[in-house]
Amino acid sequence: MKSITNILLVLLLLLQYPMWLGKGGWIKVWDLNRQIDQEQASNQQLEARNALLDADVTDLKRGTEAIEERARNDLGMVKSNEVFYRILAAPPAPASTVSAVSAASAVGTQK
Repeated sequence: MKSITNILLVLLLLLQYPMWLGKGGWIKVWDLNRQIDQEQASNQQLEARNALLDADVTDLKRGTEAIEERARNDLGMVKSNEVFYRILAAPPAPASTVSAVSAASAVGTQK
């Protein structure tokens, strides 16, 4: 009787092997589901980017304001009889000056 139980147990394990570790087993299915999730997330990002590009193309086809904005910003073009002024941001203060000012203010607050 014990040998029949052992044989049935071995047979059960042999039948379970393909289900868990075989070509179409649970581990392979889990891995494929994970890959599908990654691809769907990537597709969503690409669809969002494509929607932005599509809106940009539609805007460029329909109106002259978008074309004019692109020409001004990207190419630096100006209209005739127009004066262009470029305002530059002030350069950041050197690190030594900033640290000296903060150290002086820290000393002044300790009094």
